[in-house]
Amino acid sequence: MPAFVVTGLPVSEKHISVDDLAADWLPQSGEWPAATLVRSHHQGKSVLVTGAGGWIGSSLAKAIAQAAPHRLILLDHSEHDLSQIYRALVEENSSTKSAFVPAPGDIGDERLLHALFHRYKPTIIYHLAAMKHVSLAECNPFAAIRNNAIGTYRLVLTALEHGAAELILVSTDKAASPHSLMGASKRVAELILLSLRGEGTILKAVRFGNVFGSRGSAIPLFLRQISQGGPVTITHPEASRYFFSLHQAIGLVLSTACIAQSGGIFIPASARQIRIRELAECLIRRAGHGAEIPLRFTGLQSGEKLNEDLISCCEIAGALIGGALRSVNSPHMSAMILHRAMTQLEHSVEQFDLTSMLSTLHEMVPEYEPSETLLASTGTQWRSPEVI
Repeated sequence: MPAFVVTGLPVSEKHISVDDLAADWLPQSGEWPAATLVRSHHQGKSVLVTGAGGWIGSSLAKAIAQAAPHRLILLDHSEHDLSQIYRALVEENSSTKSAFVPAPGDIGDERLLHALFHRYKPTIIYHLAAMKHVSLAECNPFAAIRNNAIGTYRLVLTALEHGAAELILVSTDKAASPHSLMGASKRVAELILLSLRGEGTILKAVRFGNVFGSRGSAIPLFLRQISQGGPVTITHPEASRYFFSLHQAIGLVLSTACIAQSGGIFIPASARQIRIRELAECLIRRAGHGAEIPLRFTGLQSGEKLNEDLISCCEIAGALIGGALRSVNSPHMSAMILHRAMTQLEHSVEQFDLTSMLSTLHEMVPEYEPSETLLASTGTQWRSPEVI
């Protein structure tokens, strides 16, 4: 992985390796499944990756390409990101017989999904397309639900209708006891998989936290602030998050596909939280600075937690799987109730009815309480509805 370049610093201080940071800060666990297993799982098959242009999606696509799939379909709404990963795959795999198919589009476009499934018949689907930023989702709740919840629903229904073998959802620790709308929307995505299990396609979800160095994450932000002389902004002195290297993240996704034989939710077998303040102080030191770069605490933003969880209070950790994963026993609803709730959620989004949308969301995810920011937008007094 390339190092970050910090502009405005002496030449000897410019390169900070994310791999070195990960080695120092993260537990050395979560290795990939055996290459032979990854290859046998994907070789000769048609594979679809949504969000293929993203930080994790593009790396996952490259890993799958090494396993000689018959066809790798790359779905992403960003034309630039999609062209980048498509070009990289073609250049890096010129000697293989794999076909790479760039598919610009939105995960919520039902007609596009059916066209892709009808033409290319993917048997394995990796679903990474999502709106991931908490603050952005709090400000744009309809877009977050449309993408993360409704988009997942349409993708799963399409996979079931076309007889796909398995679908793997990349979820987030923010879906466990969610405080944010983004976390609640990803919990709905998990519930879709849990409630529709047993209908043909094996439906799996894997939760993990922040990936070191990913676009829009803390490390690039801190380095930019350091290069500008500070301050480095942190929400709270005690705030902590789960972190994973990109290598670990891809390993967890591949392990979920290749090793976990049944559907359900899975989490890393080994993970620890890192205090954001300590990480920021480490970056300041590595950049060759000390006390002259100040820290500024801004307070938790709307929807943010002080600490994240991988398992909610209403879930139970299950068995170890292959050394890298642990299953999670998670409550869910019946397929009939899920379909009814999703119909209500789609109607609320179509009508831009925030009060109705939050009510349905709370019915589906009763542990979720909307933030004051969202409640202020409704213009009404919040009353928790009856749980579905």
